[in-house]
Amino acid sequence: MLTLLTSIRALAVRQPTGEALRCLHLTAVTEAARKGTREKARKKKVKVEVKKVGFIPHNQRDKKINVKRADKHVDDSWKQVPKDDVYVGRYYRWPVYTVAEAIQCHRETHHPSMYNVPNASLNVEIELNMQGEKATRFVDNFQRMAMIPHKFHHGEDRKIIVFTKENEEITKAREAGATLVGGVELIKDITNGELLLSDYQFIIAHPNILAELVALRGLMKRKFPNPKSETLGTNLAEMITKFSNGISYSATKDEYQQNFGLIKANVGTLDMDTQHLEENIRFLLQDVNTMRPKRDGRFITRVLLKSAPSSEQLKIDPFVYIPELYDKNVAKVSKEAKMEAETPEQQVAAAAAN
Repeated sequence: MLTLLTSIRALAVRQPTGEALRCLHLTAVTEAARKGTREKARKKKVKVEVKKVGFIPHNQRDKKINVKRADKHVDDSWKQVPKDDVYVGRYYRWPVYTVAEAIQCHRETHHPSMYNVPNASLNVEIELNMQGEKATRFVDNFQRMAMIPHKFHHGEDRKIIVFTKENEEITKAREAGATLVGGVELIKDITNGELLLSDYQFIIAHPNILAELVALRGLMKRKFPNPKSETLGTNLAEMITKFSNGISYSATKDEYQQNFGLIKANVGTLDMDTQHLEENIRFLLQDVNTMRPKRDGRFITRVLLKSAPSSEQLKIDPFVYIPELYDKNVAKVSKEAKMEAETPEQQVAAAAAN
């Protein structure tokens, strides 16, 4: 009986209610139709092609791997203070030097009997806590120019172009050391393509020419003079001196630790007077402190003095020159004093620049 059913490709099924038998025909045509439908459905499916990738260097691979990294903020306040000059450094606190002591230590290592580089550069590394006012916000990277009282050869080519209308201001700007000074005619030369702004690192302007200077905003972009960057003001001689002799520095957040920032700057050479170097460091720290967020806690966490080719790094106390913690009352008074010191022209210029 099973052989007969298989040959005719039919199956008899009895209904549960006891009704008459009903035949379900499973012919070869039906099977062929189902087979074709399945093949079409398979073709509609998107094939995932596995691309063969060659060897990828470790520094170019996907950086989504969670790796535990050490905290870059060094806090050794819990360690004990060394009682003598012989101790294992990692078990004790870093010794804190005065600026004069640190400079003298570097001078000894750079003596002709050792490294023999008496005029080596004195570099400062400033570590910052970039945490903002909120836990999820951080201070943006910033680049500034700190004015210093004692200039030195920084080894940078700084060309300064100054825009102003009055002849007296033009004369003062040239005497201060500006590379190029001009007014409306200078703006026309730049518009006509006879002069390239890219040849100049810094652009300074007087508020009296701000209306005509707006035509060059598209060319200047971020270099457009404004009071916040201290490139727009009435005292051109002071601004030119600052940008030609000042310390250029930038604060950069760490790629993996957003609350850690680092500043590297050159403050002079070892053959300069110790007091002059200390004053340059003080002016630099005070300029950095102007960028601190309005929150409790430290902004500058650690300051190190270095001088190549020596690998020695000496810790100094920055809070001799700046306040350690944020004081709302002091910040409010300094802001009001700054606003009172601004002339009406500077206030108009700030409003126009914004």
